[in-house]
Amino acid sequence: MSMAPKSRQQSTSSLEEDEYYQEGPKAATLSHWQLIRLRFSRHRLAVTALYLLGVLYLMAIFAEFTAPRSSQWRDVDYVYCPPQLPKFSLSDGFYVDKLERRIDPVTQRNYYLATGDITKLSFLAKGEPYKLWGLIPMQRHLISVDDSETEARGHWYFLGADQYGRDIFSRLIFGSRISLTIGLVAISVTFILGASLGGLSGYAGGRTDSLIQRVIEIVQSFPTLPLWLALAALVPTDWSPLKTYFGITIVLSLIGWTGLGRVVRGKILSLREEDYAVAARLL
Repeated sequence: MSMAPKSRQQSTSSLEEDEYYQEGPKAATLSHWQLIRLRFSRHRLAVTALYLLGVLYLMAIFAEFTAPRSSQWRDVDYVYCPPQLPKFSLSDGFYVDKLERRIDPVTQRNYYLATGDITKLSFLAKGEPYKLWGLIPMQRHLISVDDSETEARGHWYFLGADQYGRDIFSRLIFGSRISLTIGLVAISVTFILGASLGGLSGYAGGRTDSLIQRVIEIVQSFPTLPLWLALAALVPTDWSPLKTYFGITIVLSLIGWTGLGRVVRGKILSLREEDYAVAARLL
């Protein structure tokens, strides 16, 4: 009974050793970026997340095309419409059940009933006209209901409608363009400032190092909450919510680079004392 677990452990360790020795000569000829790519490709969850993130960014970039409607399109006859999940049949293809709005005479609440008809969906259907990125006039959507038959076949709300009859799914796609873009901008600004100033501080040393470190200490000494309140007061009142959100994100990224700057400085200082760096200076 005790020999079985040992044999399994031995077989597992032997397989790991075989894989190590087989990939050892190959790994010795690979560059640093190739090794990173090889190790990343073995992490299935990370690869899946990368593909999912790529799909989300593609949907955000081509929001006008992927969204069935524009962000401001509305129909007050379908307020609080429930989600309509697409269905498929060989005779009708993709479709959703057509819903009809009713009002309870006692509670005055809206509710929807299926009429028995269907609303057919099609890919690359002609819908609401738009301009891709505000430049290219187009009318085709990824999946939508043809506007020429909308009155006869009804509407389609994938995630339902809000209190104004606006398509929540379309507004979610347009909102993802703002959220994903601002995150990239904030990380890019923080990374560029932290890596450049921190690397310059550790590489140059002397007065340059002292000056950059004093600046970092001054920035880090500001309390966070009063600083946010001061930044909110400096934002012009005539700015739109998007400009305000974007401006505050940029300012916070200009302040949040100090931690990364110190990490990069410490790494540069440690690399200066490595054997290969000392050998290069001696040569």
